[in-house]
Amino acid sequence: MPLSFLEKQINYKFENISLLEEALTHSSYQKKKSGNKNVNYERLEFLGDRVLGLVIAEYFFRVFPEAKEGVLDIFFQKYANQDTLYDYAKKINLSSFLKTQKGDNLENNKSILSDVIESIIGAIYIDTGLSNCETFILNNIIDKNLTKTKLSKHPKSLLQELCLEKFKTLPKYSILNKSGNEHKPTFEVSVNIGDHDLVSAKGPNLKDAEEAAAIKLLNILKV
Repeated sequence: MPLSFLEKQINYKFENISLLEEALTHSSYQKKKSGNKNVNYERLEFLGDRVLGLVIAEYFFRVFPEAKEGVLDIFFQKYANQDTLYDYAKKINLSSFLKTQKGDNLENNKSILSDVIESIIGAIYIDTGLSNCETFILNNIIDKNLTKTKLSKHPKSLLQELCLEKFKTLPKYSILNKSGNEHKPTFEVSVNIGDHDLVSAKGPNLKDAEEAAAIKLLNILKV
């Protein structure tokens, strides 16, 4: 399938199309022409992973001006993870554009497809710089509308409303551990809904730990 189709899917046109070709080349693919080195997506993926992390971290730092580090990390992990990148790869039918060894079927290979999304980010960075990477990530990877919805209410309130509506019960918070000294403690708190998902999170005080745990559970519940 022509790479121009993929460029339309990601809403970015490369100035140097060879960068996109490299980003889509798996290590199993061998160039048949003599003298050509066997380039693949791995170097660009290394770069793209760092660019993705920077853009996401900076975005949530700005969007959540009062959030503690633990809460920021929960949101960061939601979008800088393999599952989110894989979902986007499936959405744009990325596997049909990959160059692989004949017979390989990577359509459902979560690890490789998520890595290739990062390699595309790295390719965009080399092609035209950080600004276009930021545009790509914010438009395609992060659900900004969902993020803004979450900001409209406190995470514990949002989780409580969801539990009452969907499960007819309240979330249960429990202190799992308190470590550190009295001046700088760390609390670990769990939250669960009846017999459903149990998650835990840490914070410098009980309030922050409960809030981080609530956000983590909301992410699992896709709220």
